[in-house]
Amino acid sequence: MKQSLQLKIGQHLTMTPQLQQAIRLLQLSTLDLQQEIQEALDSNPMLEVNDESLDAEKHAQGEKADNNTQAEAPTETISENTEGADERANSPDNPDADIDWNESVPNELPVDTSWDDVYQPATSGTGLAAPDSDNHDFESRRQGGESLQDHLMWQLNLTPMSERDGLIALTIIDAVEPSGMLSLKAEEIHQGLEQDLDELELDEVVAVLHRVQQFDPPGVAGQDLSECLLIQLNQLPNDASFVAAAKLVVKDYLTLLGSRDYKQIMRRCKLKEPELKQVIELIQTLNPRPGDQLESNETEYVVPDVFVTKKDDHWSVNLNPDIAPKLRINSGYASLVKRADSSNDNTFMRDNLQEARWFLKSLQSRNETLLKVSTCIVEKQRGFLEYGAEAMKPLVLHDVAEVVGMHESTISRVTTQKYMHTPQGIFELKYFFSSHVSTDSGGECSSTAIRALIKKLVAAENPQKPLSDSKITSLLAEQGIKVARRTIAKYRESLSIPASNERKRLV
Repeated sequence: MKQSLQLKIGQHLTMTPQLQQAIRLLQLSTLDLQQEIQEALDSNPMLEVNDESLDAEKHAQGEKADNNTQAEAPTETISENTEGADERANSPDNPDADIDWNESVPNELPVDTSWDDVYQPATSGTGLAAPDSDNHDFESRRQGGESLQDHLMWQLNLTPMSERDGLIALTIIDAVEPSGMLSLKAEEIHQGLEQDLDELELDEVVAVLHRVQQFDPPGVAGQDLSECLLIQLNQLPNDASFVAAAKLVVKDYLTLLGSRDYKQIMRRCKLKEPELKQVIELIQTLNPRPGDQLESNETEYVVPDVFVTKKDDHWSVNLNPDIAPKLRINSGYASLVKRADSSNDNTFMRDNLQEARWFLKSLQSRNETLLKVSTCIVEKQRGFLEYGAEAMKPLVLHDVAEVVGMHESTISRVTTQKYMHTPQGIFELKYFFSSHVSTDSGGECSSTAIRALIKKLVAAENPQKPLSDSKITSLLAEQGIKVARRTIAKYRESLSIPASNERKRLV
């Protein structure tokens, strides 16, 4: 084959670094965006925070400096008054005359020395109120919660026990799960300690296990759910009402109680229906996961990206101004860039200036896109904002993409991990998108609205005769919504609502 050179012209899509940066910023959450902005501030000297209050403070300091310059004239009078004050301070009639203020306060501080290192501040003993250090950094101190293992070890150290029993108790505590249940049976713990402890009997392990089960929280170290609940019932006084019957149900008929087979329980335990109600109420006060009481209750906050408010029958959409600091180009550094200079310093500053401009433009593009998409969602879902989830309309990414003139992938990036604050609550933007189901009138109903209706029907049902999936299907059909029974079952499971036989209750 003969070799030859050919010239071919073609077109292909290339993503520039600026476009890649804009797409990356668009899909970042609020927390990730704040971190990205901080990294840009640390790495690029051309960027700075546009803090108007900082500018006002600098302006006030400049005016104060001008006033001090004008007040330099009467210096001699001030000096004379100062000398007179020193003489009065050191006079014998003054009770504080033995204090030499010139020696206690140095004129100059050494290098790397703070004021407190040389001159100790007044404490509460001098009559001045000291700062309340107990409440300082309260949030960070709350976050360091005690784990269940630490809580059990603290109680073990306070319990008088032999070294042999202490080793067994330590092994039992190590086998306790965060929920408070024991991950190993007593027999398995005995087999694991036989090599370390000579002539170890199973009764010794069981005896130590019973001592650990008396620790706080009640019900800890139970080998199964039945034992966990029995431990809590045994700590109640024996003369309490229905404690004996509750122990019998928990010990022998917990499976029947879980399957709501109340007739079998009443027949075998010889209880009447009112008595069984009291027993079930007592069992419901017990905690099947005692370890959850010591879980870290650190509060997690969701910062909304968009605020939706109603004023004069008009819905307004505004971006949250506090999610990210306002940035600007540092005018001082930008003025040092010389266009004709090709030195390394000037090239470095010019490159950073260009990157800073790209970064600011990408942030502006992100905010504009987020505002456009949020405004379109609000226009489509006015019924939800007015009446709640039951009035949610069907909406897909393609509908919003057509209105704002963007690709569906862009809409997906914008609505991921972005939150909207509405009168109905705070929701992720993806919450407003749902599929549709046809109605008898020829309209459409969103799946979110159907879930809300199912939840409402189940909340209003009779607990002794709960609604089945077929009954819910017929009730929705009466409202003109045609949904298959298997669809109702799917939506019900997505709402974590158990089946009708599991929802049946006596109380």
